[in-house]
Amino acid sequence: MLTEKFVEIKNISMNYHTLDGETEALDHLSFDVNKGEIMAIVGPSGCGKSTILSIISGLLKPTSGEVLIHRKVVEGTNKSVGYMFQSDHLFRWRSILENVLIGLEIQKKLNEENIHRVHKLLDTYGLKEFKNHYPNQLSGGMRQRVALIRTLAIEPELLLLDEPFSALDYQSRLAVSDDIAEIIRKEKKTAIMVTHDIAEAISMSNRVIVLSNRPATIKNIHDIQLTCEGEANPIKCREAPEFRHYFNRIWKELDVYVQ
Repeated sequence: MLTEKFVEIKNISMNYHTLDGETEALDHLSFDVNKGEIMAIVGPSGCGKSTILSIISGLLKPTSGEVLIHRKVVEGTNKSVGYMFQSDHLFRWRSILENVLIGLEIQKKLNEENIHRVHKLLDTYGLKEFKNHYPNQLSGGMRQRVALIRTLAIEPELLLLDEPFSALDYQSRLAVSDDIAEIIRKEKKTAIMVTHDIAEAISMSNRVIVLSNRPATIKNIHDIQLTCEGEANPIKCREAPEFRHYFNRIWKELDVYVQ
């Protein structure tokens, strides 16, 4: 089956300059992300995973190399990219509906059609009864769902997810990763997700990139093929017979275990 390249990372390097000298963060990284794909990036702490997302979004300019989205070079921030951070960053004094609408307000796109679409998103993904609630009235998992819908409200073509479940307890993390993977696929979005959780990466994504220690290089890219019974979702995918094979390989490649 033919695949359409949506994001192209071409020979990206990134050096940070500080008073103590120059620090290499990324060393000549190249990879592609196909349209409609969920790509996960894993690697040791501090290896530059979040830096990659910042470069793709246009928040950071690489020292060398370039990023293309839809075959156009990324120069500065891009309205077609939605960024979901570790924290939900919801405004506590605004209702859930008002929080979801904030991106449209900033972009001056708050019209009847877009407001109707936001209501439909909230209704479809289990937040119909909570539109007039405030963030402190919702669980951490529900707030993360709100944060994703807020990101989807501006209709981005590409989603960047930076450790989106790291603040949640294990049980909530499983449930929310299930929800968010379903939403991304139903909305037919392309996504790049940074995570420390190998199981999360394998169960949610189509491919997993494994990075080395800083300066980060690509150790391997795994094409994830899981045999899931019934409707595939991250929780069921963890029961697939191939899951343990991928987990063990990626764990060894990360080279962070104690012998």
